Amino acid sequence: MSLIKSFILFCAAALASLPVTACAQDNLGFDAYLELVAAKARGEGVSESAIRQVLDGLTENPRVVALDRGQPGSTAQRDPNYFPPFQPYFRRTVDAARIAGGRRTLRNLGPLADRVEREYGVPAEILVAIWGKESAYGAVKGDFDLARALATLAYEGRRRDLFEPELIDLMKMVDRGVPRARLVGSWAGAFGNPQFLPSVYLRIAKDGDGDGDADIWNSPADTLASIASYFVDAGWQPGLPWGVPTVVPSGFDRTLLENPMQAPYCPRVHVRHAPWKTVREWRALGIVPAAPISDDTLVSLIEPDGPGNTAYLLTSNYRTILEYNCSNFYALGVGLLANEIAR
Repeated sequence: MSLIKSFILFCAAALASLPVTACAQDNLGFDAYLELVAAKARGEGVSESAIRQVLDGLTENPRVVALDRGQPGSTAQRDPNYFPPFQPYFRRTVDAARIAGGRRTLRNLGPLADRVEREYGVPAEILVAIWGKESAYGAVKGDFDLARALATLAYEGRRRDLFEPELIDLMKMVDRGVPRARLVGSWAGAFGNPQFLPSVYLRIAKDGDGDGDADIWNSPADTLASIASYFVDAGWQPGLPWGVPTVVPSGFDRTLLENPMQAPYCPRVHVRHAPWKTVREWRALGIVPAAPISDDTLVSLIEPDGPGNTAYLLTSNYRTILEYNCSNFYALGVGLLANEIAR
């Protein structure tokens, strides 16, 4: 038995309950690291067949590492008080082509969209807007081998706590019956029309057409049902809009918009939200919604382009969109794209 093989077996046996980091990358090569991941997968009940289907023959993908390291740092990292305006993002991502594509997709879905909306309570236009934002209605789903991408990112190590469990969950997907050849997606491990990670797929994905296969790559029914399942799991409230536009009057006392609470999750996103008040309370302060919403609804307020521009009263369903991607620009973009699709 080789020294490396002996070391792998020692680590797998002695550190089965610890992160693989304890004896992996710094001392072992890529293949040896994958054998440690395989040992962890076995400990989580993954079959040997699934392990071998996913891991055998993998090599590192330098392009994946370059893409991960090449992500631009935000201005916010340099200046925490700087918030870029929303309108440039809005014009770029909620454009005529994406709106037309959403309307066409919704029209083509026909009764399916109505059925999923009735079953889950999430408006079809919200589901289609997510589909449009994530994969351009299925046109851009990624062509990276997911196993190779996730293995590379896990081995590289900077975000191993994220990518290693996703690699093991990819093996669990194979055990669940997902064909190995279907495991293609983005360089960061997301895949299909809704761009789920493996852990999300295992927890959320639904078989919307009853064929026994939650095929979010190719099936519109599975795609819609799976996105709707995500929203229900995140707390979507049927019959409640995500938000409505409003205007903050000039001379408004902006100390009333300061939120003393700090969110434990995505604090920079939530710091832009004013304290929760009922619509009635906001009306009493001079902030009047420009679309129908019950006076008893609890809402927060955001001014994404600063004072003097359109603001939005946000409901708890906006927070649900943030669960999909914790970015105010993303959530506002989804909501406004959905509004245009439904128009």
